Amino acid sequence: MKVARDLMIEVTTLQADEYVTRARQILRDDVHREIFITDSDNQLEGKITITDVLRVMDTRSNVTIAGFISHAAAVPMEAPLEDVASAILASEADSAAVVNAKNECIGAILLRDLFPILVSRHEIKGRVLDVMTEQVICSDADDSIQKVYATILDSGYASLPIVSKKEIVGIISRRDLVENGRIRHSIGNSKKIPINRVMNTPVITTGPDAMVSDAANLMITHDISRMPVVRDRVIVGILDRHDVLKTLVKKA
Repeated sequence: MKVARDLMIEVTTLQADEYVTRARQILRDDVHREIFITDSDNQLEGKITITDVLRVMDTRSNVTIAGFISHAAAVPMEAPLEDVASAILASEADSAAVVNAKNECIGAILLRDLFPILVSRHEIKGRVLDVMTEQVICSDADDSIQKVYATILDSGYASLPIVSKKEIVGIISRRDLVENGRIRHSIGNSKKIPINRVMNTPVITTGPDAMVSDAANLMITHDISRMPVVRDRVIVGILDRHDVLKTLVKKA
């Protein structure tokens, strides 16, 4: 039976007195959505998230990480994977730090790596309708990049569906805002560029009557963390990895 050390990967950590711009560089060049913060003895202090980084868009900013540190999920090397999932859910996170007896950060487990293993290990019953989030925050296709950027910051969500006349036409993610230079430059520009020029299409979706197991496997196949639930192209909910994990943790 696999435990935390079997999925542990090496990660770059930062310290509280380093600049947020350094965190943005790491998040732009890697798949992580969080960076763990340690002290000079490598003891875990917390994390900074991609949403925190988006709040400081000036590439010359001297703002330090200290003001953005939040609680980080942490597990020992021998923790069962279900316990890792519980820790990630409790912290509303996308990863967990792996620590030793001295609370030193020795690696991390990413939710994107954990998710397919737990899905394959457990029988998932029920329909998407039973576990999805019904209240969905969307942006309109004609909304400016600046407005969508503000909505993502306010909501804290990993991505936003883009709609036109109530029908889904695209999606935009926090990572797009970090990685795409055109988007970053547009945020600080007075010129209003509509989000439909940079949104991602086509959108991978599922239906409310689909089985959760099928939807989870679709998320794994396309490596997506958040999937719109639609009926006749109109959004009726959203399903993310955390929604699926909650059903698995309850069963475990």
